[in-house]
Amino acid sequence: MSFKDVEQGYWTPTPSPAPAAPEEAEGPSQMLEFWRSIQRNKWSILGLTGLIVVVTAVLVSLQTPIYRSTATIMIESGKTKVLSVDEVYSSSGGTRENFLTQAELIRSRDVALRVIDKLKLMENPEFDPRQAKTGFLGGIIGSMGGDGANKLTDEDVENAVLGAFFNRLKVEPSRSSQLIKVSFESENRQLAAQVANTVAEAFIQADLDTRFKMTQQAGQWLNSRLASLREKLDASERALQSYREREGILDVKGDALTGTVKQLEDVTSRLVEARVRRMEAEHNLEQVRAAKSGNIEAAPAIARNPLVIKAKELEAEAEKRLAEMSQRYGPDHPKRSVAEAELKAAKDNARRQVETVTSTINKEYEVARAAERSIEGVLGAARGNIQGINRKEIQLSQLEREVSANRQLYQMFLNRFKETSSAGDMQSLTARVVEEAVPSQVPARPVRGQIIGVAGVLGLLLSIVLALLMDRLDNTLKTSSDVETKLKQPVLTTLPVLTSKMLGTGGAARLYLDEPHGVFSESIRTARTGVMLSAVDDAHKVIAVTSSIPGEGKSTFAINLALAHAQTKKTILLEADMRKPTAAKYLNLPAGQKGLSELVAGDVPISECTCRVEGSDLVVMPAGQIPPNPLELLLSRRFKDLLARLREQYEVVVVDTPPVQAVSDAVVVSALASEVAYVVKADETPYQLARSGLKRLQAADANLIGVVLNHLDFKKAERYYGEHGGYGKYGKNYQYGTENRA
Repeated sequence: MSFKDVEQGYWTPTPSPAPAAPEEAEGPSQMLEFWRSIQRNKWSILGLTGLIVVVTAVLVSLQTPIYRSTATIMIESGKTKVLSVDEVYSSSGGTRENFLTQAELIRSRDVALRVIDKLKLMENPEFDPRQAKTGFLGGIIGSMGGDGANKLTDEDVENAVLGAFFNRLKVEPSRSSQLIKVSFESENRQLAAQVANTVAEAFIQADLDTRFKMTQQAGQWLNSRLASLREKLDASERALQSYREREGILDVKGDALTGTVKQLEDVTSRLVEARVRRMEAEHNLEQVRAAKSGNIEAAPAIARNPLVIKAKELEAEAEKRLAEMSQRYGPDHPKRSVAEAELKAAKDNARRQVETVTSTINKEYEVARAAERSIEGVLGAARGNIQGINRKEIQLSQLEREVSANRQLYQMFLNRFKETSSAGDMQSLTARVVEEAVPSQVPARPVRGQIIGVAGVLGLLLSIVLALLMDRLDNTLKTSSDVETKLKQPVLTTLPVLTSKMLGTGGAARLYLDEPHGVFSESIRTARTGVMLSAVDDAHKVIAVTSSIPGEGKSTFAINLALAHAQTKKTILLEADMRKPTAAKYLNLPAGQKGLSELVAGDVPISECTCRVEGSDLVVMPAGQIPPNPLELLLSRRFKDLLARLREQYEVVVVDTPPVQAVSDAVVVSALASEVAYVVKADETPYQLARSGLKRLQAADANLIGVVLNHLDFKKAERYYGEHGGYGKYGKNYQYGTENRA
């Protein structure tokens, strides 16, 4: 054979496995795979999405529409405080905590029971569990377990109605204002608006009733406290008056205390004066006592006395006259005698004055000392009197303080009692309704368009995820890239999906002859070229064809490959699959045609075991009669000799072997063949199964020339998997004809 086919472009070299892409290219490649997976499963995705949308629309249409109405309440934060009764009410009006507390009170059990009783919701079928609608399953359960609704007690019914009421009630406090929105949902639009308005009214009335009740309770408590405080005040006043009478106190803090203090001040002043006088007298007395042993007249207290000074002056004058007389007269002169007598009298007088002054100083000391002691006694008595008054004042002050405290406490409670008694008629509202609820014309739920839209989006996402997941879980071989990456083997060729139009009337076994210019035939030529170029120097080739499991098209490929080789080389097709032979059926061989089993057994000559395919130069040796144990025949020496003889007689020997995973026949034959072609079916053969079969062949030292990917949808592969084979475009743009063959 020449390389004409190669020159015309029928065969393209099998690309080697591409090197690993850099890390930065993995992201876009992965996204591209996702997009191709979505495109490949787009109709399944759209179908599942449509089914979800339809089911959702049906379910939504079966749901009972629920209407919602909303009333708006404003909490009064700046209430006018007519009376100071903040202790009676909880009136922290302007705080955020009070605002949120009021919002929670709207959902209280008391308000709910008021609304339920006023609107008679316990008799409404929408809330009463005894009148609840029962579906098919509920009817079955009720028939099996009896009528459970009739066994409900009044408390059970009330709790059930309350639960349903709270589930439908929604209270939303505003973040930036004092407004609270009260919403209620019901199947009846009129009832929804009525309940919302009634909740607002019941909340306001409940607040008024609560505060009025608190006012009454506070008044009763204050009244009881006033009685005990009045008795306590009377007892303290009586104790104070009794103490005053017992101690004889008229006004301790008035004139009596002031006079006593003034008297104490006078006595203290007199005591100081008396001590000064006593000290002066004592000093004079000490001077006199000190001068007794000497000249007493030299004592300062004596010398400064006017009487002593006068007596001394008279004595000096007498002495002066005596001296004059002594100068003039003699000792016996009468005048001198008179002068002497006057001098003597003057000295006696001076002596008496000194004695008198001395006696006076002594007496003055005694008087001053006695006066000092007397004043000290008076001062001690005054001090004792004041100390007694102070002691009485302490106890009196205690009694007075107790009386004052009891009087103030009594007066305060009396004022609170009067305020509380009057506050019952002057209560300001905690809240007021600023917008009443009106019946809604549009159901709040279900929002059919929104639900269906969301279901469509979620269904689409779910379908995409399922499609991607199914692709991830799909372990079959879909493209030639899968073969190279997962099986680590080159692709010998890819065979297209055979439609009824492509098969015609001759079937797939003779398709190479019946449709020589079709895509299938071109793929066979590609395989033939790959086999020829695998070992150019080997003029005689034994090509074994096998697969993993039956049904992958190995026999069809083996027959068509043999037909392709028969056009250029002397070729024989040896059917070694003696367990399920198909060549005789596919090639319309004569009935009863002997084959390989008879030849290896030695019953007939080789000429009777072969025949030629009509319309071709291909020689076929069918399997013949099915032997009891085909593996023994293949392991026999006669089979090896036969294979060697056929290799000498023919240039190409194509051996159709059984699947590798089914039996061991293919492993035995592959060890004797020069080359092995492995067939896998696209979208059906798991790559793990094919990899296991290839490992078995490699363990037997088989020479694998490549993998044949059969039953591949070229258009789908090019569109969804990026397989740019160009088969479709080639078939359209390049038509075989007489003019093209030149």
